[in-house]
Amino acid sequence: MPSVRQIKRRIRSVQNTSKITKAMSMIAASKMRRTQEAAMEGRPYSDSMISLMADIISQMGEDDYSHPLLDVRKENVANLIIVSPDRGLTGGLNSNINRLVADFISEKKKNGIDVKSIAIGKKGRDFINSLNLDLNGEIIGVTDKPSLLDITPAVSIAIGNYEEKKTDSIYIAYAKFINTTNQKPVVEPLLPIDSSFIEDHKSLGYIFEPSPAEIFSKLLPRFVEMQVFHSLLEGIASEQSARMVAMRNATDNANEMVEDLTLVMNKVRQESITAELLDIVGGVSAVE
Repeated sequence: MPSVRQIKRRIRSVQNTSKITKAMSMIAASKMRRTQEAAMEGRPYSDSMISLMADIISQMGEDDYSHPLLDVRKENVANLIIVSPDRGLTGGLNSNINRLVADFISEKKKNGIDVKSIAIGKKGRDFINSLNLDLNGEIIGVTDKPSLLDITPAVSIAIGNYEEKKTDSIYIAYAKFINTTNQKPVVEPLLPIDSSFIEDHKSLGYIFEPSPAEIFSKLLPRFVEMQVFHSLLEGIASEQSARMVAMRNATDNANEMVEDLTLVMNKVRQESITAELLDIVGGVSAVE
């Protein structure tokens, strides 16, 4: 049985940990709302851009409907962009993303498809390095207020590899923000761009200047860039939400542990007092 002094020391240690986790939870909560709003506001922009592309394609001739990013070929090499946090203390978020990435790579390798990765975030980079897999590029140190310039190198590498036929497909893995307590890791295809969304789409009769084909060729890379950027916004919102919940749970657990240790300390102290009283009573009885 530990002494009262040892238990007091343990209680102080847990209380200090509780103060740290509470501060981290408050910091994450202060960032969470802003990052969540950024992720949610980006979704209508993504949908509108897809609709605009469909409007343009619907007015293009068959001869104009060609672009390297629409080129579909047999998949021998896949490129995976992994969006992950730079730091931990996010509960099971990082491990869930890594598990999904590992399953994706394993499934591709079973089908004879090689996978090369681009990491946006330190945790994803470290995971790929731990598996000794090919890493085409890495971007770390992205803040919770990202800009398009932060993901431009990753997009350039991905598009360049596809246009040069070094890869036959591009995918992106990230944590999709559902709500404060739920973040869902997903893997979504980026290239080749699925043209099925133009089926049954009716043209609105826009007049384009320059030609629709020229606008479409400029818009396609921006579409890929926007998809990666929006995935990054979703990942940051998921990270801050997961960290806030994880640190709040850690604080609650620490407080519960302090209560349990306090009960143990009081019990030990009571047993010590009782033992001393018994010794005194015993000594008096022996003198008598």
